[in-house]
Amino acid sequence: MKIRNNMVRQGVGRRSLCLVLACLSLALHLFLALFCLFVLQTSCLFPPSSSSPSSFSGSSPQCQQGSSSHFSSSQSSSHKLPTSRQIRVAKMSTHINPKPEASLNVVNEKVKKLITVKMATKMSQRVNRHSKLEGLFSHPLYNMPRPQLQEDDWLLRLKPTKKKDEDSWKDEEPESSEESDWQTDSEEDGYDRADWTSSTETQPPWLRYHLGITRWELYDRKDPSIAEMTQQMATKRILSAVQKSGGTQLKLIMSFSNYGQALVKPMRQGRDSETDLNLFYFSDFERHNAEIAAFHLDRVLGFYRIPPVVGRLLNVTTEIRDITTDQKLSKTFFTSPVGNLCFHGQCEYYCTTENPVCGRPQVLEVSLASMLPDLSLAPRRNWRSPWRRSYSRTKLAPWEKNPDYCVTVKQTPPYSEGTRLVDFIDMVILDFLMSNMDRHHYETFETFGNNTFLLHLDNGRAFGRHSVDEPSILEPLRMCCRIRRSTLLRLRLLSLPRFRLSDVMRESLSQDPLDVVAPLLSEPHLSALDRRLATILQAVHTCLEHHDDAVYDDLQGLDHIYNTIRQ
Repeated sequence: MKIRNNMVRQGVGRRSLCLVLACLSLALHLFLALFCLFVLQTSCLFPPSSSSPSSFSGSSPQCQQGSSSHFSSSQSSSHKLPTSRQIRVAKMSTHINPKPEASLNVVNEKVKKLITVKMATKMSQRVNRHSKLEGLFSHPLYNMPRPQLQEDDWLLRLKPTKKKDEDSWKDEEPESSEESDWQTDSEEDGYDRADWTSSTETQPPWLRYHLGITRWELYDRKDPSIAEMTQQMATKRILSAVQKSGGTQLKLIMSFSNYGQALVKPMRQGRDSETDLNLFYFSDFERHNAEIAAFHLDRVLGFYRIPPVVGRLLNVTTEIRDITTDQKLSKTFFTSPVGNLCFHGQCEYYCTTENPVCGRPQVLEVSLASMLPDLSLAPRRNWRSPWRRSYSRTKLAPWEKNPDYCVTVKQTPPYSEGTRLVDFIDMVILDFLMSNMDRHHYETFETFGNNTFLLHLDNGRAFGRHSVDEPSILEPLRMCCRIRRSTLLRLRLLSLPRFRLSDVMRESLSQDPLDVVAPLLSEPHLSALDRRLATILQAVHTCLEHHDDAVYDDLQGLDHIYNTIRQ
């Protein structure tokens, strides 16, 4: 009997122990489950910041997965500015789920604020790190003494104030005040109040830019009005938008509240899309980012012959459709099947519903090029390029059939004297670096005659291919074997690791507002610049082996400054 009672007590003890262990195990599992749920919920929360991707795009947050160290690092970086990828994702989510116009305006404003904040952050970071671009521009080759400018070396000059004792004009014109040469009260039309005098402090930056054009360059790199003008083009209120007449593709003229204007080219294709190899050079869309990159490349090369260009995000509704006075343009707006606002304008090519310009759903990337002075004030002469392509699918141009073609060109004015030929070679080098095959004409200012620089305008078909180089663009250099010494030295400088062309271009392009959306040039395009630069230097080396006069020496008298860089 005692044995039986002991066995019963032992059985009860075992069951009690098992029950206790089961309860402990259940409690532990519940604790672990609650802890995991707490961790997952915490990792899915965004900080209450207006710059968070969730508040910007309206999309739901995505839970982060990974170790606890990844979780802590993501929390510590949650207050940083959104990355370019997050901005693009936000725009894509807006594109997929269109919202009412009021919500779209909020999105556009947030995009602009993000760009402003990130650009300010980039500028502050640039000050604290070594800048290859600043090092390049501080080099003696980019700070050569300029020739003394004479009166006729300026494109435009302000008329001097007439003296009060000249009775011949008193009865014909109202008396001009020395305090104010031009005033207007047109604020009711949306324009800023203008009170301009001969003092540069009162003049808008675009006017100072026009007044700074000389026989030798379009602008001075050190002129602060250039940066001020591009900043205003990227932010200033737009009062009107009309289509520019002429041309094969859609372009707009936009007017700002400070009386300035800009030539606008919209985004037609992605930055990474390459031109189809089966397309002819005259069958491709123009690229807005190519116009921006061409301006920066021209500046890096030290030419200063392309008008300043800047990128901007526009609201297709409020900054184009609602303010245009162009009836032909306004009739071409429509909403695409996915809710994007589109338009196509009227032009010779690609202005159809099959080739529209569309916002996402209303946000549109564009390039804005500063306008040159009006033709009535500064007429320009249009020159046919000697190496113009045939623009035919079957015929060849004369230079493609005659290997001695340059001999004829050198005997033909204006290439037979002065610097016109080496000016043209400069343009050829620019075009080869950015793979621009569409240089059929170029322009100069008439008032300077033949002794002046060439305007490098209309670069929208550049940077179409990065995987393939076009050797025919470089034929003028190979045929003529003539190049400026200053240009050659700058090219050699840009081939050095400390001034690598791709690096200084990447840094220069990062200053543009659209760089926060995506890099203006992809890495393959930047690498192509280095590859093409090496091709140019090899072509010059071949010329130097066979021609004694291959280099036009524009650095005479400056040997004591450039002994360390001349070869």
